[in-house]
Amino acid sequence: MKQLFLAAISLIFVAACSDSNNNTTPAPVLPDFAEADAWMADFVSTEGAFPGGAYIIVDRNLGVIHKAVFGNQTGDSLVLLASTSKVPTVTLLMALHDDDSIDFDINSPIARHLPWLGVWDENITTRQLVSNRSGIPGLGQVLGNLDTSSTHLCQFLPAGTLYACAETLYTSPLPQLNSTPPGTAFDYGGSQWQLSGAVAETVGGTSWNQLWDQYIAQPCEMTQSTYGNNLSLAAEWDGNPESLQGQDNPNMEGGMMATLDDYAKLLSMHLNEGLCGGNRVMSADSVAYMRELTTRFDDGRGYAMGWWSESSGSDEESTLFTDAGAWGSISWIDTERNYAGVVFFEEYTMQEASKGSGGVRNQLIGIVADAIDSY
Repeated sequence: MKQLFLAAISLIFVAACSDSNNNTTPAPVLPDFAEADAWMADFVSTEGAFPGGAYIIVDRNLGVIHKAVFGNQTGDSLVLLASTSKVPTVTLLMALHDDDSIDFDINSPIARHLPWLGVWDENITTRQLVSNRSGIPGLGQVLGNLDTSSTHLCQFLPAGTLYACAETLYTSPLPQLNSTPPGTAFDYGGSQWQLSGAVAETVGGTSWNQLWDQYIAQPCEMTQSTYGNNLSLAAEWDGNPESLQGQDNPNMEGGMMATLDDYAKLLSMHLNEGLCGGNRVMSADSVAYMRELTTRFDDGRGYAMGWWSESSGSDEESTLFTDAGAWGSISWIDTERNYAGVVFFEEYTMQEASKGSGGVRNQLIGIVADAIDSY
């Protein structure tokens, strides 16, 4: 990626020193992503559960350097992202954390902000909610015990409001499920993420989607992305934004819909230390803080806030972070090469979705990195 930047600077310098009557600046030569395109084309043509797919690659300095679509997807397809929503969700929370005009610190107890008498530890912080270390039973426990966790199912349904659902989650115990003191154990997803949205609505003074527009979408010129709650209706999704349900009760960990171009703008902001063009969305410290690990696993991977840290295969800290979703999509950022990408898949039955995100993680990301390194 360093070579990419130097090449671009060299082209500008040469143009500036050439004949003054020639005002045309040559476009920078970009990496060859033919092998990555071939991987995507082969995957879509051979995997029956994936009728289409698309991906986009963003460079820190040059912006979008590649975009390709396959099968039944187009460059403007609106896709439901499942857990690839997690990084955007934490992005908004950190933007609120950076706003000195409101009283919010992501490391302060959520009991300061939620007006209800809760049944969970009063010392739980918002950071613990979105690093899956709050001690509240996670997604697997809730979905694996539907008969005893019915009071917590509002987070997966489009009816009602986020605020009302959060009150139910905060005041309803789950005595037959395993809970732990905050900060002591990792338990992925679930009610804790939905509570983070209620914290945002309380401190921000308006709905989650209005906050998303104000703090992220408008300054980054993201025109299509928003949150809903089609988790129980995903198989019926037809790409029409009018069919997005649950916008008053959006799911925090998995409710976002977006286009490739919109998601690329979010990734570009993370690459540029919180800047969307000339608009400061987050502080550079907050962008980096989202990637600080809160949990390390025996396989070398780790979890931060929204981002998974991929194993580097050595004692060095990983420079590759991913955010995969249950319907096959996955985003990633490479802090060594200063680029990021996202692949959209739509395997809404979830039966084979892991083939999509897993194939990207284990194969396509390496192919893209090789293309950048060999440039």
